[in-house]
Amino acid sequence: MAVNLDKEAYYRRIKRFYGNWKKGDDEFGKVDAIVVSVGVDEEIVYAKSTAIQTWLFGYELTDTIMVFCDTKIIFLASKKKVDFLKQVAITKGNENANGVPPITLLTREKNESNKANFDKMIEAIRGSKQGKTVGFFSKDKFPGDYMKSWNDTITAEGLEKVDISAVVAYTMAVKEDGELALMKKAAAITSEVYSKFFKERVMEIVDADEKVRHSKLAESVEKAIEEKKYLGGADPSTVEMCYPPIIQSGGNYSLKFSVVSDKNHMHFGAITCAMGIRYKSYCSNLVRTLMVDPPQEMQDNYNFLLQVEEELLKHLKHGVKISDAYNAVQDYVKKEKSDLVSKLTKNLGFAMGIEFREGSLVLNVKNQYKLKKGMVLSISLGFADLVNKDAKKDEQKKYALFIGDTIQINEVRPASPAARDLLTSDESQKFNLGINDDEDDEEEDGDDAEELLGKGARSAALLADRTRNELTAEEKRRAHQKELANHLNEEAKRRLTERQGEQQIQKARKSNVSYKNVSQMPREKDIREMKIFIDKKYETVVMPVFGIATPFHIATIKNISMSVEGDYTYLRINFYVPGSSLGRQEGNIFPNPDATFVKEITYRASNLKTPGDPSVPSTNLQNAFRIIKEVQKRYKTREAEEKEKEGIVKQDSLVINLNRSNPKLKDLYIRPNIAQKRMQGSLEAHTNGGTLVRRHKRKLLYQKIKCTLFPPDGRCMSIVIPFLLEHQHMHDRDDLYAEQMEREMRHKLKSQLEFEVPFRDLGFQGAPYRSTCLLQPTSGSLVNTTEWPPFVVTLDEVELVHFERVQFHLKNFDVVIVYKDYNKKVTMINAVPVNSLDPIKEWLNSCDIKYTEGVQSLNWTKIMKTIVDDPEGFFEQGGWSFLDPESEGSGAEEDSESEMEDETFNPSADEEEQEEEDSDEDYDSDTEDSSEILLFGH
Repeated sequence: MAVNLDKEAYYRRIKRFYGNWKKGDDEFGKVDAIVVSVGVDEEIVYAKSTAIQTWLFGYELTDTIMVFCDTKIIFLASKKKVDFLKQVAITKGNENANGVPPITLLTREKNESNKANFDKMIEAIRGSKQGKTVGFFSKDKFPGDYMKSWNDTITAEGLEKVDISAVVAYTMAVKEDGELALMKKAAAITSEVYSKFFKERVMEIVDADEKVRHSKLAESVEKAIEEKKYLGGADPSTVEMCYPPIIQSGGNYSLKFSVVSDKNHMHFGAITCAMGIRYKSYCSNLVRTLMVDPPQEMQDNYNFLLQVEEELLKHLKHGVKISDAYNAVQDYVKKEKSDLVSKLTKNLGFAMGIEFREGSLVLNVKNQYKLKKGMVLSISLGFADLVNKDAKKDEQKKYALFIGDTIQINEVRPASPAARDLLTSDESQKFNLGINDDEDDEEEDGDDAEELLGKGARSAALLADRTRNELTAEEKRRAHQKELANHLNEEAKRRLTERQGEQQIQKARKSNVSYKNVSQMPREKDIREMKIFIDKKYETVVMPVFGIATPFHIATIKNISMSVEGDYTYLRINFYVPGSSLGRQEGNIFPNPDATFVKEITYRASNLKTPGDPSVPSTNLQNAFRIIKEVQKRYKTREAEEKEKEGIVKQDSLVINLNRSNPKLKDLYIRPNIAQKRMQGSLEAHTNGGTLVRRHKRKLLYQKIKCTLFPPDGRCMSIVIPFLLEHQHMHDRDDLYAEQMEREMRHKLKSQLEFEVPFRDLGFQGAPYRSTCLLQPTSGSLVNTTEWPPFVVTLDEVELVHFERVQFHLKNFDVVIVYKDYNKKVTMINAVPVNSLDPIKEWLNSCDIKYTEGVQSLNWTKIMKTIVDDPEGFFEQGGWSFLDPESEGSGAEEDSESEMEDETFNPSADEEEQEEEDSDEDYDSDTEDSSEILLFGH
């Protein structure tokens, strides 16, 4: 599989690079050519040379030399990398390549000194402008003979070197929309890891009074990014730490990002935490301070630090000099609290992107660069060496306060949280954990909490102590369910209102014309003799009515019956008329409902043969009865087939990947069985889908797949491991193709086909069909694929879940799943063990799905029909609140439901057929999910 290069991004960025060079600002005006050489060094994480490669090509190219001249570009690399770079070297027919200097590709000879290639590059440098100075990155020094021989060649030629790190960094600092999206995702992941893992872990440590070392806590944060639940759906292989998390407490603080977490135990005072996460090569950063039982002075200092950050954000906007923004913050601190000026950090942040810290764009008093729209900064400011006057222990005497966020620079308005440009913004930057033993103290802390929360946005959020007043799991669930209930009715009412507005006018029932003109009327003998004749070609029954042969299309006939009474045979024909049910045929609207309709016709014929007649008169009625039944059956079958085809969407063409190393699963069979005989085959992955090869090829496109499942095998597995296991041994450091194959395949399959793994620990027994089976939740569904037919419910489509027959003396209860599409029949899961009730509630609550419970079994067919017929009235009367046992109207509703059930089980003889047809009509088979479930197995 070829490794793709984003050519459009390369052309845009190389044009920007050359455009700034030709302007000649700062060091760019001093160089005649630019040299970027990248060697091999595992210890180098951030380097300007590798950053510019990632910026241009999307990948790091080791052992590659790039020479940018005035009129040409030269790349020297291995054969595989040269093949990769040919994608941008060949510009024929590409308009975006206009204005980009042509590229010359040189293949590196591994066993030679590469003197010939070096000479060609030196010759190009000499021919570029004056040919005397070259721009390079002074801090990038890669080891190895290859890099050494190249550097010696430049030195031997007497070329003057000029460091262009700052101007290149300024060029790359303005991010495109795609880069900003990646940095926002990185910032979101950082916030998730902090709030869902680190913050919770610290509270657990404080509650349990554990002794945990800073270094161990930092290691646990690094391990947390391997768990998908903290990554917001991101692939763990694309996420890494920018630097080891820095956790400090107990008087030892260094407000820098170059330090490491020490091995001292965490002290319950001021705890600073700094962490940064890198997503697809783009960085983010976040700094927070947590305080345990802080004195008032510490709280005041922290609130002031938040105000200082707000002041900094006001000045960080397009066109502002970095030094001016820094000076504005200094002046603000001098004015408000002059004694803290010396405690403020010397730098207030730095620009960030592919590299974590851009040394030339640091927010300090000396920096003269101007901020530009699209830049992303990591701001970090704090007060160090503060003294706690109330301290009793040595660890409490000194403390520091440190905060930081990832922000995006705007064109006009300042980068503020209100503008949502604070990429790592979360609801609270400060946490005050009150851990006390006395009830009186707890009440005082509650008063302090109210006072603290009233200090304005982003000032502070007090977490209630979790020792004595901790809520039970059931109370937490009830509180969350109450919030979901309030949101449920509003969302459902809005959704139904929108759907009614978008609903198309119901199509009138198709008018089936027997004959378009008189010439098509058959001239059969039976018609002339006033007998019933069935025209199979036009699916028409020609009947004598008042002595006139009258055609009736087979679609107008509802049913027929024949009976023999004495010497006569009776044929009764019933027709569809306005006001009668059309059974399973939708469209109860006739083209002309005001016309006169025939409801019923009865014919009588003698069973006695008269002398001279070749047959008994009733023979005609008997043949008519038989043939009408046949034509009716054929017509209904064809109509059903056409109805099924209405929802069929024509699939796109399958793009075949001719590479022989495509992922393939062999010795499989498919269910449901498409052919009469079950045969084994293979499933092979291609560019936009797969092929099932048996006797005939069948295509299966990724975009048509709604949900894919893969049963766990007891090991930790990524989404694409079932496809990529055979490639694990192909990694070759110097081979770009092999180096990127696994990452490219994972990214492609991730974007098109995502496997869900069932959580067996959350599974429960139930009977969705006739037999009991194990139902297992996944991240987005509830499934069972071991029993036939398979059972799959997608959680995104679920409105609410109701538990029926929940009583103490019963061992089982039933689960009713109501969908957001109220026309869809509810799903019933019977005979669920009562000991599974709490785990199911906990799972649904974690998925933000509203659930209710009751002691009775409800008539859901009647309930859903009532809602669909009058949704506005349903929600005006409280909506789904009637299912909640705590609601006021639940008793009356239950009574009405029981009355409904009584009515359902006592239909009158005349209405029995009507009730049955209504039920089928409301929940016809085509209103259910028409998607197929394909099971592959050995």
